[in-house]
Amino acid sequence: MATTAEIKNGLVIDFNNDLWQVVEFQHVKPGKGAAFVRTKLKNLKNGKVLQNTFPAGSKIETARVERRPYQFLYKDDNGYNFMHSETFEQIVIPEFLINAPQFLKEGGTAEILIHAETETPLVCELPVYLDFIVTYTEPGIKGDTATNAMKDAKIDTGATIRVPLFINEGEKIRVDTRTGEYSNRVND
Repeated sequence: MATTAEIKNGLVIDFNNDLWQVVEFQHVKPGKGAAFVRTKLKNLKNGKVLQNTFPAGSKIETARVERRPYQFLYKDDNGYNFMHSETFEQIVIPEFLINAPQFLKEGGTAEILIHAETETPLVCELPVYLDFIVTYTEPGIKGDTATNAMKDAKIDTGATIRVPLFINEGEKIRVDTRTGEYSNRVND
């Protein structure tokens, strides 16, 4: 048991007989009346987002979850196959549990949130920024760096993202996996 004072982003709670992850929270102390905590919760089973308000100081049931490092091996008919980085145990994760499956590369790392009591995977999170090589895009035009114009580019995982006009084939770029947007060019 915990109280609302211990709420933070990423905390997993048992709420309405389901597991929910805190996406956002805000402690509110109005001038008149009792304080409360406004939260945005994400259901770990179906991905639905719910807004809920807890009275300040009320008890919440936290779930015991562990973040474990895994390496992506391959995708087959059963789902995405991962191997634990320390124990070499393999598990299969369905696509809907992965936050950005289009950015998975063989040998890439991810953190899987595991419910400690039932040993079931809840969420698979990729690192925030990953580097990719542009495999196809229209040729860049010299001098087109002043505008914010974008074009489509295919990266080495097969996903298509929007990049600035000056990016060419064969260049290495960094992508934000949370939004799927171009971040910057990577120079080795």
